[in-house]
Amino acid sequence: MTGPDASATTPPSGGEAIIRTLIAHGIDTAFCVPGESYLAVLEALRVHADRIRLLVHRHETGAACAAEAWARARRLPGIAMVTRGPGASNAAHGVHVAAQDSTPLVLMVGQVATREHGLEAFQEVDYGAMFGHAVKAVIEPRTAADCAGATARALRIAMAGRPGPVILVLPEDVTEGETAADALPDIAGGVRANGPDLGRLRAASGLPGAAQTIAAAEALAAAARPIVIAGEIAAFDRAHAALDRLARVSGCGLATAFRRQDLVPADHPAWFGHLGLGRSPAQKRAFAEADLILVAGSRLDDVTSEGWTLPAPHQTVIHLYPDAGEIARAAGRNARLPDHMLVADVAAGLDALADRLAEHQPPADRINWRDAIHKGVADFAAQPVTPVLGAVDMAAVVTIAAEIAGPEAAVAIDAGNFAGFVHRYWPFRRPDTQFATQAGAMGYGLPAGLGAATADPDRPVVVFAGDGGFLMTGQELATAVLEDLPVKVVVVDNGVYGTILMHQTRRIGRDRGHGIALSRPDFALLARAYGAAGFTVERTEDFAEAFRAAMAHDGPALVHVKTDPRDISAYGPL
Repeated sequence: MTGPDASATTPPSGGEAIIRTLIAHGIDTAFCVPGESYLAVLEALRVHADRIRLLVHRHETGAACAAEAWARARRLPGIAMVTRGPGASNAAHGVHVAAQDSTPLVLMVGQVATREHGLEAFQEVDYGAMFGHAVKAVIEPRTAADCAGATARALRIAMAGRPGPVILVLPEDVTEGETAADALPDIAGGVRANGPDLGRLRAASGLPGAAQTIAAAEALAAAARPIVIAGEIAAFDRAHAALDRLARVSGCGLATAFRRQDLVPADHPAWFGHLGLGRSPAQKRAFAEADLILVAGSRLDDVTSEGWTLPAPHQTVIHLYPDAGEIARAAGRNARLPDHMLVADVAAGLDALADRLAEHQPPADRINWRDAIHKGVADFAAQPVTPVLGAVDMAAVVTIAAEIAGPEAAVAIDAGNFAGFVHRYWPFRRPDTQFATQAGAMGYGLPAGLGAATADPDRPVVVFAGDGGFLMTGQELATAVLEDLPVKVVVVDNGVYGTILMHQTRRIGRDRGHGIALSRPDFALLARAYGAAGFTVERTEDFAEAFRAAMAHDGPALVHVKTDPRDISAYGPL
């Protein structure tokens, strides 16, 4: 039963139409910082509080990034709601993340009344001009009767093809206006039995063409040293099993795009590691020797492709992606067309290739080469970083945390040099356990952890953040306490903006760091001020006890790890 419903006695508002449309599409969670510009939507959320959970954040960046992470976990559009002007500006962080990470996100933004458009009214912004280059669409209903259709369209666009962000503009008079009750979605029995099902949009691309599949399979069979690069769409479309099957029947190696490590288990015999900001010697050898690259659901972003130098000119390229336009854009960045283009659902495309290769026996030389590369990648992930100049060894810290948290834990990773230790030393072995952004946005970690915890409250969530990134969104620890989300945060505090110091050292020289020094607050005390548990670690040998206590705590907890700024790289001395 829904709560007291004003629409039972008065005509429903545009805000009511918006919320009913979300419910009809299976959305059960929204994230917000409230604003007076969308009060009718908030009222509808109050009425339907038993159908949609509303998490109230302390900053719009937190709301948008939490919604993005929730969307990754649930494979539905994340919903963030913010007020006009400054609220929208603050939420731009999460919009950029959703765009670069190909995550469906609908940012609902309040707007001045339609009669005030173009007058530079209080907090008025032209959202088409503000967001147009970074989002899939900017949609603005003009009347209350348009609200349900506009909301449904925003959800569909966010999910279709390459998923991404959509802006749904909410003029105040439109959301407060009246609409016809019989035009609203029927939600009496929950999501309507005959749809709408947003998941169907992900399978709309279907199978690749038979001729294209045969040609690509023949090229894969003929290759001596083939490698798959699996990316964001493979993750979103749950292509994990299809990747495993193709590796078994073809003998190919499996690498993943930047910050998509959870696509392939770290102990998989075909695992070639993830293509991040630091590459192991084995990975460098693999891509130097590979003669075929199968790009599976990756847009071949800047980091994954090493500045668009991969694939190399001599390598045969198969690009499997559900959107032909994205394949063309990748070809433009790499200045070459793929030899084989498969426009299809990623999992279906991989299975179609595996079907063609089912009777194919991978050559022994290919398997031996794959085994050698995998061993090199695994060995690199186990080697310590030397020398460690301070009292805390971050490689050991991450290894210990992974052992204590277990393979089912979701790990949200902020941006910063500390993240290299997590990428190198945390052995991801389960799908949907890594929440890290290809956008490299500081401040993402804690909100992403909240989104992951909301999407799946039955699994532990660990957040890694640097001292710089944590203080960009650390106030969301108050949200974790309010919403009873037991995230465990590890703050890696070296007192500097480490990534900038690294670049200054490499490009300008040692002892040339400038503009990078930070104060070092007592983060454990700050956590306790928010109502969370707080622990401080200054030596490697003290971390296990503190982290176990944090994991055992019934609620949010933070472990403040004080590190030496000289130990900023997971790949050895600068």
